[in-house]
Formats: sequence, C-alpha cells, structure tokens
Amino acid sequence: MKDSATPTCTPRQFSATCPSRELFDQIADKWSMMVLTVLDGGPQRFNTIRRSLEGVSQKSLSQTLRRLERNGLVTRRVLATAPVAVEYEMSALGRTLLPPFRTLYRWTRDNIPAVEAARAAFDAGHDPR
Repeated sequence: MKDSATPTCTPRQFSATCPSRELFDQIADKWSMMVLTVLDGGPQRFNTIRRSLEGVSQKSLSQTLRRLERNGLVTRRVLATAPVAVEYEMSALGRTLLPPFRTLYRWTRDNIPAVEAARAAFDAGHDPR
C-alpha cells in the first residue's frame, strides 16, 4: 500500500513535490558532478578534492559533500591522524552515476565547438542593451 504522504511522480510532469526533482537538482549541480568525477579515482581528503576543483569555495565544497553524503552517493570517514583528517569516497550507489556522467562529459567535449558556434550566432543577433 502506498503511503498517502509520498508524492506521486509522473514522468515529465516535474511536480514540485516529487522527491526526484530535488535529487535531480542535487546530482545535476556542477560541483556535485565534478566531486563525483574526482572521487572516481579513489578516496580523497577534503583539501585534495578542493585543489582539484578550481574556483570552488570551502563552503560550497562542504555543502556539496554533505548533500552527496546525505543522498548516499559519498561516504565520509574520519581518519585518526594528528590533526584529525576526513576522507571522502564514492559509495556503491554513487558509482552507478559514473556511466551517465561519462556520457554527458563525452557529449560536452564532442559538441563544444557546435555550442560555441551557436553562442556566437546568438550573441551576434542580439543587442546586449
């Protein structure tokens, strides 16, 4: 029996109450995708991840890692070192996102010339005022 508090989600409806909408927003976020890509190489400490992502602030990275951990895509492990360190690793669930991310990255790399040409054509036809 379906819980009446659980929202109904119909494909392509994008109801505001559909839990998949929030999850999609969180995993499609640019920092989330990049963090998961960095973690594809194995467990990493916070500062190593940060150095791999030019332009990410400490706050944004912390929030992103927290969301990914909450969604079960990343695991966090405290290392008993002096000083104490934290290591992040992609979970088994997080690894299931790698094939679509790789496909999206490949599409981006392959199509950036066409996208840049479309941008240039658009910008040329629009007055910036």
